[in-house]
Amino acid sequence: MKRLTKYYLQVGSLLLMAFVMVSCKKDETTTTFDNNKINLVIADNFNLSSFNAVLRKSGLDRVLQDEKGPFTMLAPSDAAFANAGYSGPAVVLGAGNAIISSIANYHTLDGKYELNKLPYLFNQELNSRGGKMYATHWIKGVDTVLTLNGARVLSVNLPASNGLVQVLDRMLIPYVHDVISEAISADSDITLFAQALKVSGLLETMRKGGPYTVFAPTNAAMTALGYTSVQQIQKTDPMVLKAMLTYHIVEDRRFIYDYILSTGTSNIAQQGMMDGNSVTIKLLPNSSSPGSFSGIALRGTGNTSDVTLVKQDMLTGNGILHVINGGLRITQ
Repeated sequence: MKRLTKYYLQVGSLLLMAFVMVSCKKDETTTTFDNNKINLVIADNFNLSSFNAVLRKSGLDRVLQDEKGPFTMLAPSDAAFANAGYSGPAVVLGAGNAIISSIANYHTLDGKYELNKLPYLFNQELNSRGGKMYATHWIKGVDTVLTLNGARVLSVNLPASNGLVQVLDRMLIPYVHDVISEAISADSDITLFAQALKVSGLLETMRKGGPYTVFAPTNAAMTALGYTSVQQIQKTDPMVLKAMLTYHIVEDRRFIYDYILSTGTSNIAQQGMMDGNSVTIKLLPNSSSPGSFSGIALRGTGNTSDVTLVKQDMLTGNGILHVINGGLRITQ
């Protein structure tokens, strides 16, 4: 009987030890789970639901949960996604895998980037998982402004255990063209402008060097300038075309927000063009936010009315493309 009692006591002790070990393991698992990883910080932010869907669809949320980092996530707000055509998480989840993965990678930087500690300079190059981008840190009046590819940083350095989150007012579009001439040739709205560049020889010139900023008139705007067809342009003197085209090109990289930041209290500035002449830049007030600006209008020395933007801030490997609704004229 004593032997049996001793046996049961030994078995009981072993079971108790096993129970204690399992309990400790559970406690250890519970206490070491990190609920402050970047992906969970984004998931908990009601204003970043579309970007959270991007992370989940691309699988990047698992990387952010499992890897130590640090990472810096550039998270467009839900309003930014809506302006880009993604009106909610359901639309994001219904988009193609390749597109969503491209967006996810372009908004992910390996390393901890405290953007407010960057030098006060325009267009400082950064490299994300999806390619290069440009950060500007500037003072405008009483405000310190941060932009990425011309998109404003709304909330800076939101902390997470494995990095930072920066909230943007626009979705960044990963560039697909290494040279600006390819982007111009690929846009169906500016085929007459592209043909004029080709005939003049400037299209080939812009394959090299840079950076360039191009204000490309739409086909309707080129027609208003007198260039009504590809055939007509092919018959035009290349030097005549070059004189017109170089008044639409800046030998520098200029996002639209660069003009907003660098223009003085008059809200009017001059932009020197490739041909040596200047275009007047006028800031456009933002009606929903007094004291701020929504964009720019341009006026050549020969224009009698403002020229406005149709598309803006299309980044390429060696420059930026903007599309405008009118031609810039040197003479009336």
